[in-house]
Amino acid sequence: MLKQRREIQKANDLNIPEKVTKRDGSVYDFGLYKLQMILEKMGLKDQEGQLLPLILKKISNKDNVRAQDIAASFVAVLREEGYVKQAQAYIDYRRQDELNFKEQTKTTNRLQRLVHHDPTIVNENANKDSRVFSTQRDLTAGVVGKTIGLTMMPEHIAKAHLRGDIHWHDLDYTPLSPLTNCCLIDFKEMLAHGFTIGNANIESPHSIETATAQMSQIIANVASSQYGGCSADRVDEVLAPYAEKNYHKNIKEASEFFDDEEKIEAFAKKRTKKDIYDAMQALEYEINTLFSSQGQTPFTTLGFGLGTSWIEREIQKSILKIRIEGLGKDKRTAIFPKLVFTLKKGLNLHPGDPNYDIKELALECSTKRMYPDVVMYDTLKKITGSFKAPMGCRSFLQGWEDPETGKEVNSGRMNLGVVTLNLPRIAMESKGDKDLFWKIFKEKVQTAHEALQVKAARCRQAVPDNAPILYEYGAFGKRLKATDDVNQLFINGRCTVSLGYIGLYEVGTVFYGPNWEHNEQAHQFTINIVKQLHDYCAKWEKQDPNHYHYSVYSTPSESLTDRFCRLDTEKFGKVKDITDKEYYTNSFHYDVRKHPTPFEKLAFEAPYPYYAAGGFIHYCEYPNLKQNPKALEAVWDWAYDKVGYLGTNTPIDHCFKCGFAGEFKATAKGFECPKCGNHDPETCDCVKRTCGYLGNPLKRPMVHGRHEEIVHRVKHMNLGMEQQVASKEIRKNKEY
Repeated sequence: MLKQRREIQKANDLNIPEKVTKRDGSVYDFGLYKLQMILEKMGLKDQEGQLLPLILKKISNKDNVRAQDIAASFVAVLREEGYVKQAQAYIDYRRQDELNFKEQTKTTNRLQRLVHHDPTIVNENANKDSRVFSTQRDLTAGVVGKTIGLTMMPEHIAKAHLRGDIHWHDLDYTPLSPLTNCCLIDFKEMLAHGFTIGNANIESPHSIETATAQMSQIIANVASSQYGGCSADRVDEVLAPYAEKNYHKNIKEASEFFDDEEKIEAFAKKRTKKDIYDAMQALEYEINTLFSSQGQTPFTTLGFGLGTSWIEREIQKSILKIRIEGLGKDKRTAIFPKLVFTLKKGLNLHPGDPNYDIKELALECSTKRMYPDVVMYDTLKKITGSFKAPMGCRSFLQGWEDPETGKEVNSGRMNLGVVTLNLPRIAMESKGDKDLFWKIFKEKVQTAHEALQVKAARCRQAVPDNAPILYEYGAFGKRLKATDDVNQLFINGRCTVSLGYIGLYEVGTVFYGPNWEHNEQAHQFTINIVKQLHDYCAKWEKQDPNHYHYSVYSTPSESLTDRFCRLDTEKFGKVKDITDKEYYTNSFHYDVRKHPTPFEKLAFEAPYPYYAAGGFIHYCEYPNLKQNPKALEAVWDWAYDKVGYLGTNTPIDHCFKCGFAGEFKATAKGFECPKCGNHDPETCDCVKRTCGYLGNPLKRPMVHGRHEEIVHRVKHMNLGMEQQVASKEIRKNKEY
């Protein structure tokens, strides 16, 4: 290291240029480390002290040097010093790099991979069944979208994506089309004022049955007009006025048969409760039978739990009872909508709270169907600035007030897109040198920022007529005219633009070894990485002329957990506890191969979301909980003031052939019943948490890396003692 520092000091004496202009015109800090890496890869590390000063001398008279000048100087010095073969190897590498880029932007090549069922393409999204014609059409269109989209962005961004330095999410849809990502649909506004879909002008509903039918149509159209998840916030409160209309109709009907007011009231309530149950059951079935234009079930989330009237309570109970009941004759677990139940102190958290009985129902539902996930009202407000359901599986809007009204607004807002950083690659390139890590980190963050700017600029090019349901009929909260600028719905922090990241566990492993979770210095280092991302986002928001809210997003990494690891294996080989696992760990999550208690896991993860408020979720792995919901409740209660959003993973697989219920066995070919070996999706119900949402890997297979990550998950609680441990922790209120 001392020799290296001396050589770098010699290089510094040569007046290194501050900036470099890439071939597509983008300007970056000059990265001396890149030259060092190339020399090392060529086997010339020992000659670095001789060669670097000569290379730098050729370009040191320029403040801002062009990338092509650096390359020419590099080749010239190698030749002058007798390294002719290495010079030619570098020229060949550069030529091959350009050829690879051209190949990647050829539609025919990618279509051939699709035709031959390349699993990295057909299994990229576990919510898409590639056997279905509509999905096949979407995948074919996506191939075209990706290859053309790469040519629509600056070349250095496209190449960074292809190399695996960053990931441009949903390349099959954008930038080819100016689509937005996920949103909180403003159902309250749309149901109250009516809307138009196709040739139909739809008026405000007069019953809860009609309201839920309209919701399903809105969901289908919104999902086809964007590429991310769509959520209904406070759905119990939104639908209550329409159930109230049912109640008044039922009162009127009962009055024709009864004179006694108590009987009239009892009849009307009983009938209204049935109306509510039937309406919510219809919504569950409709969502699960819908297909968007992307060839998939719309990714839908229902947030609920804060309503206190008897009607709002009945809507909450119906949602949970219907999910517990299951779908169809086999009573299968519904994948959608994702259910998110709100826990709130004084409302439903403890016995004696007015809605505690609904929390008990939510616990039963989670033990049997994994959903609902829970959001902790008070902690979520601390983290994000206001309370609201997530958009899709984990994306959160920050608190925002409409400057025109001064009122807090959540529904009707959206995300413009995500670009994710490959943090494990940065760590491995730095080889344990933190100073170098931060230099590379800064450069990759700049690339991600520029990519996000391109995403946002492309969204601004939409016109209201491109997506009438979003812009003209209220889904995005305001009704624009055909000639209006859509940017008015994005500016001044109304939307979010998200900087994602993956693999903090792997980063910590590079610097501190694979068992670093109990090393406070290591823990703080990884927290600081997310804080640095947060600080960059805050800086960008201030500098952005539109003042978009840039947020840090703990990327779900459904297929990215595979893609980044696969690309880095090609680059670095099998690195123990990093690439050799064949997957990268999602965001800030504890290493899935280890078995901390739920309390240890959540305490470890709790600090990260405060810097990654744009998207996050925690989850714990449990054995079968059906006979012991109190164990799950103990974790929920302990976690209430520590984390904002918590999911439950517990075995709920079912074989209808032999009757087995529990956890299916993982095999190289997928999952199968451990009792009879059945893996037929028609006679099995296999449900796993893909990332933030559930999936059925027998019906819709997932990419290899995600399969490996699921296989490696271990349980976080021993059910022989879970109740005692949890109760003890709560009594002592012990902070791990």
